[in-house]
Amino acid sequence: MYQIPTPLISLMKTGPLDLVEQLFGEIQIPEAVFHELISNRHFPGESKMIQESAFIKKVMVEDVKAVELLCRSTGLDLGESEAIVLSDSNGAKLLLMDEARGHKVAKQMGIQLMSTIGMLLVAYKEDRLTKEEILECLEALRHSGRHISSKLYEQLLQKLAE
Repeated sequence: MYQIPTPLISLMKTGPLDLVEQLFGEIQIPEAVFHELISNRHFPGESKMIQESAFIKKVMVEDVKAVELLCRSTGLDLGESEAIVLSDSNGAKLLLMDEARGHKVAKQMGIQLMSTIGMLLVAYKEDRLTKEEILECLEALRHSGRHISSKLYEQLLQKLAE
């Protein structure tokens, strides 16, 4: 199983949402993340994509107390906390998450992580995206307001140049 919250938002903004299915097959997202993704009135097209994607499965997190504790103790939002708890309780192979604080918490819990940038790099290595397509995705992400640290951006460019 794979847990994938925020990279879905990033990929919806750049176009290749089907890349997630190509790389991972069926994915699970907790209810809080699902509702975050479909509730923004400014993005009806993206909401429809999420709701109609057969490979995205909305999953209820059963350990509500663990989610509440994680929210209170770390300052993570509900979606991030549910994703981490769900990944941990289901033994997910990978959690795709972009938020730095969420990364830190999940890493401390021993959960395998990957960011949107990492996913784009995997797609490049597997010949699913060209260098030009990745650069277009990065520009689309920047123009849509998604933050990409200069360090990560430069690291990706170096790996694409290899």
